[in-house]
Amino acid sequence: MKQLKKDIYSVKSIYQNLLKILPSFDVTDKKVLPYGLKSHTRSVSWLVEQVITQQTKFNKDKLGLDEVDFDMPDTCLHDCAVKIGNKNYYINVKIHNLDGKENKNDIAAVEKLYMQYSCNPDYNVIYACFGIYFEGIKIVFDREYLSVFSAQFLPIYVNPRNDKIQAFYNHKPEYRTRKEFLEILKKNSNSIQL
Repeated sequence: MKQLKKDIYSVKSIYQNLLKILPSFDVTDKKVLPYGLKSHTRSVSWLVEQVITQQTKFNKDKLGLDEVDFDMPDTCLHDCAVKIGNKNYYINVKIHNLDGKENKNDIAAVEKLYMQYSCNPDYNVIYACFGIYFEGIKIVFDREYLSVFSAQFLPIYVNPRNDKIQAFYNHKPEYRTRKEFLEILKKNSNSIQL
């Protein structure tokens, strides 16, 4: 548990430094969307996540990283793997539209988390949530909003309709061991069959 807390701190430090250099960007041009983008996160989340992961790799030397791999299958729990020395960090990038209110969000499928955490004792997914807002056709990163957390320390609420953990991006962590985490997942899931 102590190591995971250190890992969260390290990932937060990486992304605080990235936020200092992360560029805002236009999604299209004004001829295509003369009235701008509707402030709807779901419609741009994959694109923004790509910008974050690719900028992490592009700026890896400035960020003190040895390697960044973002060539992950869609079914993977993490969007990129960051390597510093012999340490790998598995990161899932999320975004929050600052024009909206804080809601519970789907974080991960319980069965996928359970299987990955059961099979690979060295695996920990760390979530990095960036705040964005819209200016016409431009997506702007908020330099102050960054929430970094572990699935293992989430307040566990499993949506019974889709069997995904849901949580607020900004939440108070509930520190627990990996074994306790797996037991809670198994107890609250409809999809884990053992």
